[in-house]
Amino acid sequence: MVPNTSIHRLFSPHVAIRHWTSTTPNSVTFAVSSPAAQIGGFLSKKPYTPPSWALDLSLVPSHNFTLGQFPTPIHKWNLPNLPKDTEVWIKRDDLAGMELSGNKVRKLEFLMADAVAQGADCVITVGGIQSNHCRATAVAAKYVNLDCYLILATSMALTDLLKKRLLEKGRKPYVISGGGSSSLGHWGYIEAIREIEQQIQLSGDVQFDDIVVACGSGGTVAGLALGSQLSSLKAKVHGFSVCYNSGYFYDNVQGHIDGLQSGLNSHDIISIEDAKGLGYAMSTADELKFVMDIAAATGIVLDPVYSGKAAYGMLKDMSNNPTKWKGRKVLFVHTGGLLGLYDKVDQLSSLVGSWRRTDLEEFVHAKMALVRFSDSYSISSVMERNSRHFICIRAFSLTLVQGKSE
Repeated sequence: MVPNTSIHRLFSPHVAIRHWTSTTPNSVTFAVSSPAAQIGGFLSKKPYTPPSWALDLSLVPSHNFTLGQFPTPIHKWNLPNLPKDTEVWIKRDDLAGMELSGNKVRKLEFLMADAVAQGADCVITVGGIQSNHCRATAVAAKYVNLDCYLILATSMALTDLLKKRLLEKGRKPYVISGGGSSSLGHWGYIEAIREIEQQIQLSGDVQFDDIVVACGSGGTVAGLALGSQLSSLKAKVHGFSVCYNSGYFYDNVQGHIDGLQSGLNSHDIISIEDAKGLGYAMSTADELKFVMDIAAATGIVLDPVYSGKAAYGMLKDMSNNPTKWKGRKVLFVHTGGLLGLYDKVDQLSSLVGSWRRTDLEEFVHAKMALVRFSDSYSISSVMERNSRHFICIRAFSLTLVQGKSE
C-alpha cells in the first residue's frame, strides 16, 4: 500500500492538507475486521474495563484498539548533577511504537476505536508542520483501514471546511482534536497510570513522589494528573510547557478534567513550569547541546520539541531550587517524537565542532588498501592512527565523522 500524498493548498502557502489513502483498489491493508487479522492481540479491538478508581468518571470508553507496545519500560536515569539523594527514573513511551511518535498512540487507541464504532471512513486532525500527533494518526488510521486527512496548521475553520466538503461527497469523517487531547483521548494516560501502578507493584521497592512530562496540547498531563490523584500513586505531576504560559495550561487542563466530571481543581493536581524558551519547536543552542550531552552521558535520545525541553527545564529547576527536589523520586515520562531531530540537523551540525563528511565506502577502501600494503597493520590500528573516528547518525543517514587529532 503506497500513500497518495497529493497536497491541496488552502488560503495560505504555509497551510497544507495531506490526504493518505491507498493508490490501488486491491492493495493489502492492515484492517482489523476479523479475529484472524492479527496474531497475539496487536491491532485487535477489545472491550475496555477502566481501573476501579476511575469508574466514577464520565465518558468511560467501551472499547479500544491495541496499537502500541505496552507496557513501556521504566528504569533509572543516571542524570548528572542531581540534588542530594534525588533519583530520576524514566518511563520510556518513546518505545511505544507508532513510528517513534511516543505518547500519541495511547490516546489513539481509544479515538480510533470510537471512530470505527461511529462508522467513520476517514479521520481529520490538525497539528504543526512536524507534528508527532499527525504522523501517528496517519499510521493508526491505516492500521484500522481508514483514510486520513492532516491539516498542518491549528485551524478549526479549516477543519470545519474540510469536514463539510467531505460530508458533501458522501464521506463519513471523524474529527480528532490537536494532539488527540479530548475527554476520550485522556483515557490513554489514565490507563498509563494503571500501567505504572502495576509496574510499581511488581518492583516492590519504588514509590514516586513526582511525575515530570512535557506539556503541549494538555491531554497527556491532564490524564496523568487525574489518574495519579485518583489512584494509589498520588504523585505530584509537573508539566513543563513547550508552547504557552502557565495560566493557559491551568485553564486548559481544568477544561479537560471537567469534561470527565472529576470535580478536581487543576491547581491542586498539577504544577505548570515554563520551558518553551524561544517558542514552540524553536531551540536555543544550549537546549540542543543539552540533548546531545544527555545522549552521550546516558544513552537516552530526547526530541528537541517536547521531552528535550522538559528535561532541560527540569534539571534547570533542580539546579536553581535543589531543596525543592532533594530526596525526591521522580518519574520522567519520555513522550517520544525523535523524528523532530530532522528539523534540527543544521543547528546540531554546528555544535559538533570540527568535522567533515566522508563517503563510507571510499573510507573503507582507503583503509583496506593500507592494511594490504603492510601486514603489520590491523584494521583497528589503522583506524586509531593520527585521528579519532566516530560513527554517528546525521539526518538518519550513516555518516563517518572525522575529528581533528589532539
